[in-house]
Amino acid sequence: MRVRKVSMLAVAGVAVGLSLTACSGSGSDSASSSSGPSVTAGSSAGSASSAQPGSSAGKSGEGSAKSGAGSARTTGSGTAKKSGVSCTNQIDYAGDPRSNAEINSIGEQTGRCPAPEKGSKPAGTPKKPGVSCTNQIDYAGDPRSNAEINSIGVQTGYCPTPEKGSKPAGTPKKPGVSCTNQIDYAGDPRSNAEINSIGEQTGYCPPVRN
Repeated sequence: MRVRKVSMLAVAGVAVGLSLTACSGSGSDSASSSSGPSVTAGSSAGSASSAQPGSSAGKSGEGSAKSGAGSARTTGSGTAKKSGVSCTNQIDYAGDPRSNAEINSIGEQTGRCPAPEKGSKPAGTPKKPGVSCTNQIDYAGDPRSNAEINSIGVQTGYCPTPEKGSKPAGTPKKPGVSCTNQIDYAGDPRSNAEINSIGEQTGYCPPVRN
């Protein structure tokens, strides 16, 4: 009788344990099955909705930036260059520190005459078109050569202010007359070419050397 009671109690204990195990397993499975899909669906939907608008916005922004850059390159700056007319003849560049060659080169390369750059105004007198500075202003006594003075006028559009150094010795040279035709240099050891060169460079015919 004791043996039967012990075996019956053992069987009943095992049955209760199995039922509890089954209940806990089904509960965790149902919880995982019910919570798992909802999380996955939400995250995939969120990533899909956030990724698509962002990528399209990025592409549209990039496209507008490219189109803006293209229009800037096409438009350029300055004034449209007239066909067959140099920029320096089309626009007044008086006072621009750049040379005429540089300005006109920009116009040829880009098709647009650059805006004048106003640096410090050159000292001197505005150069008359087609007239050299040495024919426009009296540079007698200026130590610079006529070529240097006229070059400054062509590059800047201004005839430089005459520089008065020590007054050269001699007689003021008459325009268009060589010193050897203006003064008798008979007995002067220098050649006519040297004497006339001094007159051209200084504006004064040198004193006769005996």
